[in-house]
Amino acid sequence: MAMEKALDVLVIGGNRYVGKRLIAMLLAEGHRVTVLNRGSSPPPAGVAHLRADRDDERSLTGALGSRVFDVVVDQVCYTPRQAALARRVFTGRTRRYVMTSTVDVYEYEDSPALVREEAVDPSAVTVDLELPWGDPAFAEAHYGEGKRQAEAVLAAGGAALPYTAVRVAHVLGGDDDFTGRLAHYAERMRSGEPIAVPAVNRPATYAYVEEVAHFLAWAAGEDFTGPVNAASSGALSTEELCAAVAAHVPGGRAEFRSVEVGEVSPFSFRRSYGMDNSRAARLGFRFGEARQWLPRAVAETLGKGD
Repeated sequence: MAMEKALDVLVIGGNRYVGKRLIAMLLAEGHRVTVLNRGSSPPPAGVAHLRADRDDERSLTGALGSRVFDVVVDQVCYTPRQAALARRVFTGRTRRYVMTSTVDVYEYEDSPALVREEAVDPSAVTVDLELPWGDPAFAEAHYGEGKRQAEAVLAAGGAALPYTAVRVAHVLGGDDDFTGRLAHYAERMRSGEPIAVPAVNRPATYAYVEEVAHFLAWAAGEDFTGPVNAASSGALSTEELCAAVAAHVPGGRAEFRSVEVGEVSPFSFRRSYGMDNSRAARLGFRFGEARQWLPRAVAETLGKGD
């Protein structure tokens, strides 16, 4: 869905996976795109490039100078400290702030029903800036909590910085999927090793990488605020994912091993991980059906020759 007018868009992060697709879509729609990162890898052609450490306020404000933007899309806001810094820096510099959030904000929810946005109200989340958010190990171990508190910081900013938090489901697809999660299944099938799953293994909702990028590009040009779920329709089980993977492994067959406690394979869950996408639909964006794009996504990631 193309936007009505060209926008000045700042993308923070965005050098790989969803981010690089988002940038390509924004450029294709005629928008002016600036990418801000540490400069570890060059941005794509056609964008302006700012180098800064987004965790260093002086570095960030120095790189931005007097620039203002119609929209900021923050791909790498993981903690409330980062959100607080962003709120200080971008209030008055942009009319809209889009934060990429995650299904993991719902980590304490466990219902067979698809979870709606109101299950986690950012305005009701307690923020603790004194936790060791600067410790990478702590931040990684508290990923869902970090995103939840980051949303809360933005919500507390009120009308001064209109924001939306796009709660993205587990993403699949692309030949540049760096997670290795689908490859885990393929390797188990090739070696004949069992795939560990919980004794009660819950399904989850997923999102196709191209569709997530499309949604973020679309959301940048809209004016709704607050959290919104980004997930394709139709929850998938581990068995369905493995069946799609098996099509790319000669003689591939998944053998599952049920475990009561301990580590399990990727994309197998002891609790429900399904998100309701009806708010996105009401706002004007309809996600596709996961079962329709799943074979394509797996083929892209594993390679048609596998």
